[in-house]
Amino acid sequence: MDLALVIRQRLEQLGLEQRDLAGAAQVTESYVSQLLTRKKAPPAPNRSDIYDKMGRLLKLPNGELAKLADLQRQEGLKRKLGDPPAPLFKEVRELVLRKCKTDERAQIRAIFEKQPFGELERLVTQKLLDVVKRVAEEELENENWLRLVARLSNRTYEQTRVATLEFLDADVLDISIENCVSFLDPLIESWDIDLATFAMEIVLNRRIAPGQSRKFEFVEKEADRPFEEEPGLKEFLKDPSFNPDATRGEIEFLKKLRFKERRPTALYYYRELQNLRDPLHFRGR
Repeated sequence: MDLALVIRQRLEQLGLEQRDLAGAAQVTESYVSQLLTRKKAPPAPNRSDIYDKMGRLLKLPNGELAKLADLQRQEGLKRKLGDPPAPLFKEVRELVLRKCKTDERAQIRAIFEKQPFGELERLVTQKLLDVVKRVAEEELENENWLRLVARLSNRTYEQTRVATLEFLDADVLDISIENCVSFLDPLIESWDIDLATFAMEIVLNRRIAPGQSRKFEFVEKEADRPFEEEPGLKEFLKDPSFNPDATRGEIEFLKKLRFKERRPTALYYYRELQNLRDPLHFRGR
């Protein structure tokens, strides 16, 4: 069943207005109106507290609105995946490039402009979104943080809550100018990328996102070879004279030892166990 239809029916049954629903959910009446007229897609249940607040006012079973929203979002996602990626708004691209502090900004701009929404632009924008979303999600219930962001963006507290819910729900394919003005611009101080390795460093505005800069690296590694228990380890485990009282933790440690060319004997594992137990081999805390 349609989420908006269920909400409208319950409002009518209980004699409530949209402003009552907006007050309960701590959002604007305009946002509720757009949800109920389907001008806005329902926010993701796992990123929003809005359904619990609405459900309590509407006296619905716990989780019912979230379940309806999730089904509706899945249908929308199926339709979206069938469409080719659209270019970002010009203002969004310009903001992303303005925050770039690398000496290769001109080269990055040329790469961005070569395709409507190419691989590098998607990578950079997605990482910026991931970092800022993590902050917004952690601070969603922090009234002081929301009021600070509201002052910086010249919005009310309720408008900022709405903007946060919408931002958490946005993805790299439908990020809006409003998302950028509300969150990417104030929270992102700068970003840099190494075009040889695609390692990224993202610096946040410490005033509203305290903490160190975030670094992301893409490193090519050899695939791990399937682990085969060493013959010497098997012999060590079978012979009670070697390990009469070895603990599970000690055995797990010995199993994690790796050797590329040399094949250790059971005696090696016995001595390794003694080394592990000898306090002289370890520094105090």
